Amino acid sequence: MDTVTTANVHQRRAELAAFLRARRERIAPEQAGLPPGSRRRTPGLRREEVAQLSGVGVTWYTWLEQGRQINASPQVLGAVARTLLLDQAEREQVLPEVQEILDALAPMPASVVNERFDLLAWNAAYEALWPNVTGAAPAERNVLWQVFTYPDCCHPYVNRHEQVGMLVAQLRGAYGRHLGEPAWTGFVRRLQAVSATFARLWDEHEVASQASYLKVYRHPAYPKLTLTTTSLAVQAVPGTRMVVYRPADEVTRDAITRLLAGEGKDAKYPCWEAHQRRKAGLAG
Repeated sequence: MDTVTTANVHQRRAELAAFLRARRERIAPEQAGLPPGSRRRTPGLRREEVAQLSGVGVTWYTWLEQGRQINASPQVLGAVARTLLLDQAEREQVLPEVQEILDALAPMPASVVNERFDLLAWNAAYEALWPNVTGAAPAERNVLWQVFTYPDCCHPYVNRHEQVGMLVAQLRGAYGRHLGEPAWTGFVRRLQAVSATFARLWDEHEVASQASYLKVYRHPAYPKLTLTTTSLAVQAVPGTRMVVYRPADEVTRDAITRLLAGEGKDAKYPCWEAHQRRKAGLAG
């Protein structure tokens, strides 16, 4: 196994570990049929409770959450998924051949998302343009979540007042197929709580389907990037689509090529340090 492949495997294990921890911590004991209990030091279920409810060993599940190299059958992973109350969208896995197609599309940015706009896979050009999205914690690696929680001072959309309404309308269009699903209901409620703009747009009940759109973005090193998005269904994983971003002018095409070469990759907005201090204060 070459170095790149080994690194990818380790990254995928780390991603799975972080995802499982985030999902375990969001489940109240009573949701899993356990007594509420008291004096819990951490939110959600304990590892040993997940293991017991899933019919697996505590050590095995602990290693799974630690990203260790262990074997897991689809049946066992399915049991863990049921215990963690994962919905269909959260069980989706992008096949290696789909990732290969994403990688081959560079220098055009491309990603795979589900109906809820969870980011499932991406290529190097996508990561170069939107590192804050790809670098977010797995539970927050959602396009809508990022769009509605970005500060205005460094928001990646130049024409966001035109675009965010369409994104919410697309979510509303998919929402009807998932009525009553806790993951969908909870996601909408969390967005309503953190963003007054989302709450207002959601209450307008506009509905839209996936289509091609012209979007204008910005990057700390490149103030205007114009791209056309095209969505293609990924039949191997129902409910997902590949979104390809085609540069609409030579300026954008050149900027992406430069970013892939490392030029401007580490550029930051002037407000970056202030945001880091704020995050550090919240963590403390």
